[in-house]
Amino acid sequence: MNASTTERWDEFMEGIWRQNPLFVMVLGLCPALAVTVSAVNALSMGLATTFVLTCSCVLVSLLRKLIPKEVRIATYIVIIATFVTVVDYLIQAISLALYDALGAFIQLIVVNCIILGRAEAHASKNPLLPTLINALGMSAGFTLGLFALGSVREILGAGAFFGVSLFGPDFQPWVVMVLPPGGFFVLGAWLLIFAAIARRKQKKLAEQGVGGQNA
Repeated sequence: MNASTTERWDEFMEGIWRQNPLFVMVLGLCPALAVTVSAVNALSMGLATTFVLTCSCVLVSLLRKLIPKEVRIATYIVIIATFVTVVDYLIQAISLALYDALGAFIQLIVVNCIILGRAEAHASKNPLLPTLINALGMSAGFTLGLFALGSVREILGAGAFFGVSLFGPDFQPWVVMVLPPGGFFVLGAWLLIFAAIARRKQKKLAEQGVGGQNA
């Protein structure tokens, strides 16, 4: 793997692990807590956000030299809103039940700070390929975060996964998991896990550094 490929891979993995939008930067909590009552809802919202984030960042990157700095934020919002409208109609055409389940949170992708933040901090300053890789990495990280929340909440709150029963008719669902407090509980647990892994990694690096100095 050459240096260029390694750099691109690191750029992609940045959004999945080191700068995960949900579990590290703690962004996009509104849809994360509201729609993740099932794995299907979580995955659908993640894919919708992926479409908007990737397309918006690509277009911003292509137009970055043409957009006046004075109106850049307004321009980004118009671009994002255009792709949100597209995905809104697509979901309506594919499944009205899913559209009703996601509700107003599809339209609220417009104000998702992950998308606007990527457009301002990265896409407006980088050419197409780095922008595309970064957008896909951030999208994948956010989608995986939503899926992690939705899976746990559906399994514990309904005893099912993607609508398929896992524990039989005698299972007593944890009703709190499909309620707003359940979202906070599961999010807190995942944040704790990520923090513990990061702390363990830092401790290991520190020990390696001390070992190298002693050697």
